[in-house]
Amino acid sequence: MAKLPDFEALAIFAKIVELRSFAAAASELGMSKATVSKAVTRLEERLGARLFNRTSRRLVLTDAGHKLADRATRLLADGEAAENEALAQSVAPRGLVRLAVPMTFGVKAVAPLLPEFFEAYPEVSVDLHLSDATVDLIGEGFDAALRIARLPDSSLIARRLFTMPRYTVAAPSYLKRAGRPTHPMHLAGHTCFSYAYLSTPNIWHYTNAAGEQASVRPAGQLRVNNGEAVMPAVVAGLGIADLPEFIVGEAIASGEVEVILKDWKQAEGAVHLVMPPGGPRPARVEVLADFLAAKLPLTCKRRPNTSGARKA
Repeated sequence: MAKLPDFEALAIFAKIVELRSFAAAASELGMSKATVSKAVTRLEERLGARLFNRTSRRLVLTDAGHKLADRATRLLADGEAAENEALAQSVAPRGLVRLAVPMTFGVKAVAPLLPEFFEAYPEVSVDLHLSDATVDLIGEGFDAALRIARLPDSSLIARRLFTMPRYTVAAPSYLKRAGRPTHPMHLAGHTCFSYAYLSTPNIWHYTNAAGEQASVRPAGQLRVNNGEAVMPAVVAGLGIADLPEFIVGEAIASGEVEVILKDWKQAEGAVHLVMPPGGPRPARVEVLADFLAAKLPLTCKRRPNTSGARKA
C-alpha cells in the first residue's frame, strides 16, 4: 500500500529553508530543535538523499535539497492558505449553511425572513431544504434543522425557540351537518384527516385539565405528508383535522374553521433548532441560528382567536 507523503517533515523542511536555520525554524514552529532535526532525518531516509550540508557556521542545501525546496515551500504555503481560509470561515460569517425546515413552516415563516438575513450577512448563503420528513442531519450533511415536535432524546444539540400549539378543527358546514364532538372518543364517528409525520400518526392522544386521557384512531378519506395539503378538504366541510397553529391559525381567525374539543389538548410541541453534536460551529451557522432564534418567535407570536366566531 502506498504511503502518504510526510507532510509534516516537508513543511518543517520548507520552514528551515525559509529561515536558514534549524533553531529559528524550531522556535517559530514551537518545536524543540531535536524534533525539527528528526523530521529532516526522517525525510532524508525516506528520500534516500541528504538535503543539507551542515557545519558549525553554515547550512547549505544539497542538489537534492534544492530540487525539493521549491515544492516543499509551495506545499507549506498552500497548507497555510487552506488553514487561514478555514479559520476565516469559522470566525467571520461566510459560506454556505444547509438548513432543513418543514415545508409549510419554511415557506410561511422562514423564507420571508431570509432577505433581512442576507442584507445583514451578504457573504452567507443558505441551502433551504423544505420537507416535512425528518432528515438525518449528520448523514445528509445538514448544518441545522428546524423541527416542530416534542423531541425524543438524541445526541443532537437542540435549542427550544417557542411553543407551537395544535388545534383540532372543522368547518362550520361540517359541524352543522355531522354534529360537534365534545369528547375525543366521539371522533370515532367522524371523518378525520391524518398527518403522516406525527410521532404516532395513526393515533391522536388527548388530555384534559383534570388529567383524563383519551386516544382515538382518526379515519377518513385523506392522509397527507404535508399539513397544509389537508386544509382545502377541511375548509370544504369534508372532515376534521388536527393541525399546528402556523398552518391553521389564519383559517381560525377568519372563521373558515372552528376549534373543537377546546377542553382537550394534544401534547403541545415546540419549534426547536437542532444541530449536529460537537463544535465549535462556523460563524455562518451561529449567526443564522441566532437570527432565527431572535426573529421567528416575533413572526409567529400571534395567537388565533379560538372562540370559533367569525370576523365581522
